[in-house]
Amino acid sequence: MRIRVAQVGVCGTDLHIHDGEFGAVFPLIPGHELVGVVDAVGEGVTRFGIGEQVTVNPNVYCGQCPYCLAGRLGQCAAMLGYGSNFPGFFAEYAIADHTLVFSTEGLPLDTAVFSEPTACAMHGLESLQMRPGGSALVLGAGPTGLLLAQLIAAGGASSVTVAGPTQAKLDTASALGIDRTVRISRDDPEGNIAALMAASPHGDGYDAVVEATGSPAVGDICVPLARRGGTVLIYGVTREDDLVRFHPFDVFRREITIKGSFAEMTSFGAAIDALRGGRVRTDGIITHRFALDDYGRALEALRSDPAVHKVVIVP
Repeated sequence: MRIRVAQVGVCGTDLHIHDGEFGAVFPLIPGHELVGVVDAVGEGVTRFGIGEQVTVNPNVYCGQCPYCLAGRLGQCAAMLGYGSNFPGFFAEYAIADHTLVFSTEGLPLDTAVFSEPTACAMHGLESLQMRPGGSALVLGAGPTGLLLAQLIAAGGASSVTVAGPTQAKLDTASALGIDRTVRISRDDPEGNIAALMAASPHGDGYDAVVEATGSPAVGDICVPLARRGGTVLIYGVTREDDLVRFHPFDVFRREITIKGSFAEMTSFGAAIDALRGGRVRTDGIITHRFALDDYGRALEALRSDPAVHKVVIVP
């Protein structure tokens, strides 16, 4: 199918790809958070009509490697990703196999462009396997943190706290219905632990702690903030050579589980349903828009401007 691109989200992964990480293969057209309209279809494609608004799952698994055959599609040994090792969506038009395309007809563009990050957040929720009634802390008030926080709340958490250093982003979290926000410092880990521990429902930490920033310094405080028997989910994308410190005895004694959540493979339909049903809201998250020719400026803004929350490219 050929899709005329309406807008494409820019996320932290694009920064890593631009820097040659995340399996990037150059030359490359980046971009993986697409919303557009069907411009042409191949022979035999009947599920979509010309002009229909759609999005694309950018992750392609082989279906033949040991991981795929074991049902672990996200660990496919031959995975292709639009915008990382395969031509992506920062373009006027994109080509995608119809099996990867999902209708977002009727959704506002500014909502539909969050289909891919919401699908990733949905996979994060699945990976977390949090029991209903538990408490959750999401470290990071960026777009992915806010999407995952809303899904955790919808999944039955008794309380969800979002923490971050930028008040404007925390205000957006509150406007989206997050129970509690805590402003933390970028350079005071001990003070952050004390403040977040005091904010926890029982004063002893959280059943689930989500690292949604990609910062090793934030990763360092995750295990101490987990309750006994709690789970730490590594959700933010760090640099490939970053290290996080924790005490193995602490993990052993308090039976802390540490998990990762990478991309997604099967969550797009559920993510779009969550956006349609209002379980996940996106109003107020997009703060900056750039033309396709200003892609470099968009990356720089995302990298260095604290006022930026979510950037989209509009061809």
